[in-house]
Amino acid sequence: MHKHSNHLASESSPYLLQHAHNPVDWFPWGPEALNRAKDEDKPILVSIGYAACHWCHVMERESFENEETAKLMNDSFINIKIDREERPDLDHIYMDAVQAMTGSGGWPLNAFLTPEGKPFFGGTYFPPVPAHNRMSWPQVLKLVRQAFDEKRNEVDAQAENLTDHLRSGAFGLAQVSDRHQLFNMGKLDEAFRNIMNAADSEWGGFGKAPKFPQTFTIQFLFRYHFVKRGVEEQKQEQKEEQAAPAGAERRQEQEQEQSEKQSEGEEALRQGLLSLDKMIHGGIYDQVGGGFARYSTDTEWLAPHFEKMLYDNALLVSTISEAYQITKKREYRDIIEETVGFVKRELSHPEGGFYSALDADSEGEEGKFYTWTKAEVDRLLEEDAKLFGEYYDISEAGNWEEPHTIGEGKNILRVLLSLEEFARERQLDVETLRSLIGRGKKNLLKGRGGRVRPLLDDKILLGWNAMMNSALSKAFMATGVGEYKEMAMVNMKFLLAKFENDESGDLFHTWKEERAKYPAFLDDYALIIKALIDLQEITGSKEWLLKARDLTERVIERFSEEETPFFYYTNVGQEDVIVRKREIYDGAVPSGNSVMATNLHHLGLLFDRFEWRDRAKEMLDAIGLVATKYPTSFGIWACLLQEVITGTSEIAIIGKSNERLRRELYAEFLPYRVLLTSNNTDKNFPLLSGKVEDENALIYLCKDYVCQQPVDTIERFMSLINRGKMVN
Repeated sequence: MHKHSNHLASESSPYLLQHAHNPVDWFPWGPEALNRAKDEDKPILVSIGYAACHWCHVMERESFENEETAKLMNDSFINIKIDREERPDLDHIYMDAVQAMTGSGGWPLNAFLTPEGKPFFGGTYFPPVPAHNRMSWPQVLKLVRQAFDEKRNEVDAQAENLTDHLRSGAFGLAQVSDRHQLFNMGKLDEAFRNIMNAADSEWGGFGKAPKFPQTFTIQFLFRYHFVKRGVEEQKQEQKEEQAAPAGAERRQEQEQEQSEKQSEGEEALRQGLLSLDKMIHGGIYDQVGGGFARYSTDTEWLAPHFEKMLYDNALLVSTISEAYQITKKREYRDIIEETVGFVKRELSHPEGGFYSALDADSEGEEGKFYTWTKAEVDRLLEEDAKLFGEYYDISEAGNWEEPHTIGEGKNILRVLLSLEEFARERQLDVETLRSLIGRGKKNLLKGRGGRVRPLLDDKILLGWNAMMNSALSKAFMATGVGEYKEMAMVNMKFLLAKFENDESGDLFHTWKEERAKYPAFLDDYALIIKALIDLQEITGSKEWLLKARDLTERVIERFSEEETPFFYYTNVGQEDVIVRKREIYDGAVPSGNSVMATNLHHLGLLFDRFEWRDRAKEMLDAIGLVATKYPTSFGIWACLLQEVITGTSEIAIIGKSNERLRRELYAEFLPYRVLLTSNNTDKNFPLLSGKVEDENALIYLCKDYVCQQPVDTIERFMSLINRGKMVN
């Protein structure tokens, strides 16, 4: 029995249910709370967080479970709790408002609204008593209510000004008057230089702590390397053809100069791989159970905030799959296997969906589930413990000096030397060491199974699942592991069965316990369209591509902004938001607009829809100059700009025995392409129409549906690709 219960008790969100027995009279967002605020002329407190948020838990324990504070909240406000992952549209609106007022944001987000839902004040975490130049939460509550009662005209004016600011959606973009300003290799060089200005060349990543994975930036670097390598090779060939034969001594000097001068493309690849390597070796990666935490609190990727989100792991699997295609480095394949294994083991619904997250805390302590003392490791690993502990930086004193762990000898497992370097330094056989490490990880994982587990956020989100679906397609392409392909197909069938409205065909945003809720947002649609395109590539099934086309037409109809080529975040029929926002930044997850622009470009090629390709270019016109200036905030946009500048390879594999060619092609890193495979020609798909059918499969390389002579081996095909990399 609980002493208190409020209006959240019947909700399905784990985050809302965490607050269902607070003494605060919480409401979910909806007509009951909003109408009550108007009827009673009370200000609204909207408090937004998510289940894996550490500081959300702290504020709940300190303030929302305090009966005196709760009485103050109940007497003065209509209190609404929102799971930001269930209602990202509301989170975007009120986060933007708080950032406009205070210059910063974060979670928990606490915004105060007029009875009409318009924001006039807000902040993030507030302590229960004044501390660190912050007012206490009770002080904030009293001052806000006093201002609402005594300075109502000023409060209403502030709310109107903020709402006008949100409605304008201004982000300082203007379409370029001349596309040659934007669509040229110089702009890609500029974007590369701006990325490298922020790059940490010692520990990888970009910027200072806290450090986020920034997978979109890494992917841009991989693509930039791919493009620059082709440009440099062709320029070198031209020079060699034009130059008179040089003496042996001069040729040797030229080779020496070339080896000493690292090209920009090589620098891009080095920084991208360094960033992944440092994350893989750091504490942000769960060395025992696989999977990545959300971000690192320090420069060296040692101490993460320990929550593990589905979307981070999806984006990192996608990026590491590309790294494996480029390098064929065994470690990348192992990390893909371990991370997909983590998702399958700990984030999978029995029917094929993927849950949202694991909490950072267990037993009220952040990271307790994931850290180790030396004594624990010694007990579990026995004779293997010494070498294992040295490899993973385990010591008696510990390597994590958070305030609550000082003197406790807590260790976050991390790798300071690669397996090969460690073996060489200690004169060990690499495979023997690999076996010892693998055995130790299995034993620690088994031992960790007896601990109190972090909370599972078991709601299933459409967009995050779509990202994981794309990641599985990429992992299958890179590794050839059939299980990944099977997981992707099962997941897609689950998503279309559970999230699609049978009557209207519209999609929902979230699903749990046989109930789908909230209309899907732009990023949900954009990401599932992308996942369908990727799934078609690994299966050859056109049904997925036709579904992507149909959903794209729905997005254009329901989300298009009237005055610009962009899309609103919410659909035309959604009425419970004060403004329709436009999201364009690529942050922790890609923006719906950048993914949708990429989809339009690719589907425009696949279905010969010029108007879709042109709309993608119009979106780039408006955003491209900003994307080159701030590429770490516009990573997907920068990748699309690079693709439009360098060109998209249109690839068709036709013939009854196309499976072998497909599998060989998957192993290659070909970032800018569309791909169709078929047993025969098909006039419904322009890229397949009019091709020669042969008993043996043939592979065509085309541009704007003009195709080169088909070839029957990947080696010959790659020579065509390499000859076509030159850009203007």
